Amino acid sequence: MMKPNIIFMGTPDFSAPILKAVHKKFGVSHVITQPDKPVGRKRILTPPPVKAQALELGIEVYQPEKMTSDEAYAYVKDLNPDLIITAAYGQLLPERILEIPRLGCINVHASLLPKYRGGAPIHKAIINGEKTSGVTIMYMAKKLDAGDMISQVKVPIEQNDTVGTLHDKLSEAGTDLLIDTLPSIFNETNERTPQNHELATFATNVSRDEEFVTFERTSEAVHNHIRGLSPWPVGFAKLNGQNIKLWMSEVSSGSGTPGEIISADKHGIKVATNDGAVLLTEIQPAGKKRMKASDYIAGLKQTIEGQTFNGL
Repeated sequence: MMKPNIIFMGTPDFSAPILKAVHKKFGVSHVITQPDKPVGRKRILTPPPVKAQALELGIEVYQPEKMTSDEAYAYVKDLNPDLIITAAYGQLLPERILEIPRLGCINVHASLLPKYRGGAPIHKAIINGEKTSGVTIMYMAKKLDAGDMISQVKVPIEQNDTVGTLHDKLSEAGTDLLIDTLPSIFNETNERTPQNHELATFATNVSRDEEFVTFERTSEAVHNHIRGLSPWPVGFAKLNGQNIKLWMSEVSSGSGTPGEIISADKHGIKVATNDGAVLLTEIQPAGKKRMKASDYIAGLKQTIEGQTFNGL
């Protein structure tokens, strides 16, 4: 069998190891990724991780602003790919591009479809207290993440998994699943299972409002919210009018008015919820770096016990 002509489309860290593995095993002719973007306070123009990986592997890179443009269509059409693989690319592909490859366009999606379609499946699975996530390889369709499924793998969500740790587990699982699945796609013997659209749920990108953490919920829900935003974009709460980013927490016990600081000591900052407490162990006060909550407390001139995290 001739080597298939594969185009890989992806952008963030999640996609880079997938690209590397596919190229090593099967070869990738071209990579399409999002344009370079300014990063950090100094707004330094930075290539996306997939571009950096592609250049390291010596693969040609194309970075269109929009895949809906005639230029992007012509670029893909001229390459005449057998297969397009996408993994967290960040743009929907128009129907005319989906129709180009003879083997179709497939996507590596970080959820057990039809649950958590959309751009933030890892965040929302943790925030919602799911115990299991996974990866689905599926055909791309006109509607977002609605195509027929080819293969799936389940990945457990541990009590203290964050977006960061689960992201890495799912990226690894997705890489292995794709490598195992591709041969059946090349020889056209793969399964093709339609999704049950009635069971679909959606994981839209995290909004700024969703980054605000309130304590008028169960301890488990607050803990899930904090770890479901760490290490990006990182949830925050307000104390004495100042934003404090909440990096890490633990479910704890205690009693008080939700949001009230029950204790602040070497263990961290214990905050009351509506059924107990959470212990904030790593935080980031406004204008400062991420730090252990105990170090923040040690540097204070007065106690914060009895104070309350307040609303927006």
